[in-house]
Amino acid sequence: MKKVILYTDGACSGNPGAGGWAFVLKYNQHQKACSGGEKETTNNRMELTAVIKGLEALKEPCNVKVYSDSAYVVNAFLQNWIVSWQVNNWKTASKHDVLNKDLWEKLLKLTNYHTIEFNKVKGHADDELNNLCDRLAVSEVQKIKVEQN
Repeated sequence: MKKVILYTDGACSGNPGAGGWAFVLKYNQHQKACSGGEKETTNNRMELTAVIKGLEALKEPCNVKVYSDSAYVVNAFLQNWIVSWQVNNWKTASKHDVLNKDLWEKLLKLTNYHTIEFNKVKGHADDELNNLCDRLAVSEVQKIKVEQN
């Protein structure tokens, strides 16, 4: 199984507001970056979308190390929130509906296809690929804002 590195980031201007997502895939010496956006969304939806789009870009099952600065995304897996949510019929510990259930379900399907290790990185620090994802996601937000004016 191929070993792939996936960096992701999401951005939003207003929450909700114009949003952008981006990912960078690395396989051996190859690197692929991709980004997109939505006119009305939230930061958490963009963070999830970035991971989903990155995993969907893979053409076959892979061992994927995901690097994200989103505690929301990473902790859902590392702290087993995702398991608890499913057991509790998509309710949080405080009995509220889990937000972004549609995206969590998409991501769960992808975790069954790929072998994934989630890693938290510090945002806006010295991580070159995280910073690239951030710039791409913010650029998508700016494009949408220009289109809206």
